[in-house]
Formats: sequence, structure tokens, C-alpha cells
Amino acid sequence: MNNYVWKSNLASHMQQFLMLKQMAGFKYERQERRMERFDQYCYDIGFTGDRLNMELVNEYCYSFPYERACTRYEKEKLLSELAEHLCTIGYPSYICGKKFARKKIPYMPYIFSEEELGKLFRAIDTHPSDRASSRHIVDGVLFRMIYGCGLRLSEALNLKLKHVDLNEGTLTILQSKNNKDRKIPMAKSLVDRCKKYNKEMHSFSGQDAYYFMTSFKNRIDNNTAYERFRNYLWYARIPHGGRGSGPRIHDLRHVFCIHCLKRWVLAGKDLTNLFPYLSVYMGHADFRGTQYYLRLTADLYPDIIKKMEVALGYVIPEGGGHEKS
Repeated sequence: MNNYVWKSNLASHMQQFLMLKQMAGFKYERQERRMERFDQYCYDIGFTGDRLNMELVNEYCYSFPYERACTRYEKEKLLSELAEHLCTIGYPSYICGKKFARKKIPYMPYIFSEEELGKLFRAIDTHPSDRASSRHIVDGVLFRMIYGCGLRLSEALNLKLKHVDLNEGTLTILQSKNNKDRKIPMAKSLVDRCKKYNKEMHSFSGQDAYYFMTSFKNRIDNNTAYERFRNYLWYARIPHGGRGSGPRIHDLRHVFCIHCLKRWVLAGKDLTNLFPYLSVYMGHADFRGTQYYLRLTADLYPDIIKKMEVALGYVIPEGGGHEKS
């Protein structure tokens, strides 16, 4: 529980701003911590104004030489949003620019071929085991679940035993990106793997145990998962282009969606009816995230582009943009 006591002259405006953001569906947990630090800063320097001015914003954002560029950018972004809020409620405020805005580098997903997927999973299954680690038990199921269910890495690592219903064959994803909860089905082959996995990893686990956990019963962290994934790529002789080039774990989610669309098109399914279901299954906020995969599928498989355009051409974007992690 957060016991912070708001104290600056701007405190009520800050709290109102955070409440509105959270009511709109944004988690804003990290931003709330940062806003608390800004409130404390305003109190410590004796700021008594009821709106943001240039001097206050610039001092807070740029007067700490030890801060990294990403921290300064987060400050800029948060205070500019707060300033916009203040302007709308009648307190004209200084809206700072984004001097430290990160440059967005377009990333083209790495789409594994079926042969490469086979190599990758064989590498995972045959990787030498380590007595001090449970990775030889965990990773075969973890990466198959990410690919087989189109999960984000965080969604898989946040799963608890109670979220994996092997009788129903479903996963329950709670409070994921876009604050969307969803229940998604698993293939029978994945359910069978999970049953075997449960006997090995969860024979004595409580329902709140992390489904993919370390030997010490903790949640596997993202960096550990990425290190293992890079190791499996090397073991499978799949080149990695370095940071920003991939393949990434998230590309398994891309491949799931593209393979799904390809199967539907080749099977003559009605994409108009199935497209909304895929969007919900993937946990997208709206159709735009799923549209991107239509374009990718058409680009990768030009022999089926005509079928796609006939079935759902009006939502295939011309290009640009991508589904974020």
C-alpha cells in the first residue's frame, strides 16, 4: 500500500490528473511514483504557485546532471501532460518540449520459417540441463506457449498456476497491456505438455505460485528469458542481428498471428467475421494492432494477397506502424 502524503500547493491538481488517467484505463503506477517525487520537490523548494511555469519545469527536468536521458524524457512527458490538464481546467501552464524524446527506430519483425521454428524448439528441448536450474523443464513450455497462444512475454511470465485451467484448456490473462483481461484457449498438444509440466514443477505448488518460476519459486525475470532465448538461437544456428535487429521473443507472437491469418485465408474462411475474434484474442486495444498483421501477411505471402484484399481489403493498411510489445 502506498502511504505517501501529498503536500505541495499543486497536490490536489496532481491527484486529480492521476485519477483521471487511471479512470481512463491507464495503470500509471510508475508515473504516480514520479508525480509524488515532483510533489515532494515542489514542497521542498517552497513553490506556492497553482500552475506550472517554465522555471519550475526546467529546474525539475534538467538541473540534476546525474540523471539519464530516459529519466529526463519521462519527466518531460509527465509534466507536459500535467500542464495540458491544468490548461483544460483553467490554470494556463507551461508545456515543455521533448528535448530528450527517444528516437523511434522502425523494427521489422523477424518471421521464423516453419523450419526455423522446428530448429528453435529442438534447440530448447535438447539444450544441456543444469542441476542448479529448472530451465530444461520450464523453457520448452514457456516458449511454446508464447508462440502457440500469441502471448506477450510479460503475459506469460505473470501467469500463476490458478490462471492455467487444464480441464478447460484455457489461460486467463489479467491486467495486461491496455488493461484488458481475456481468456484464451490452448491447443490440445500444449494442454498435454502443461499436464506433464505441472507434475514436474507444481506437484506441491499453491494456486498463487508463478506458473513459470525459478528453482527458488520466484518469477522468471524478462532479462533472464531473453538471455536464454539468445542462447537457444545460437544453439539452433539462427543468426541474431544484435540489439534492435532481432529475432526477439516478441517475434513469436507476430509469427502466431501471421500463421493464423495465413491458415484462414488458404482455408477460405470469412475474415470479416473472424478478424474481431483475433483482435480480442491478441489483446489489442482496437483493430489497428491487428491490421498490421494483415499487411505483414500479405507482404510475406504475395500469392494470397488477392484473397486477403477481396475478403478484407478495406482494413489492410498501406504500411507503416507496428504492434508494440
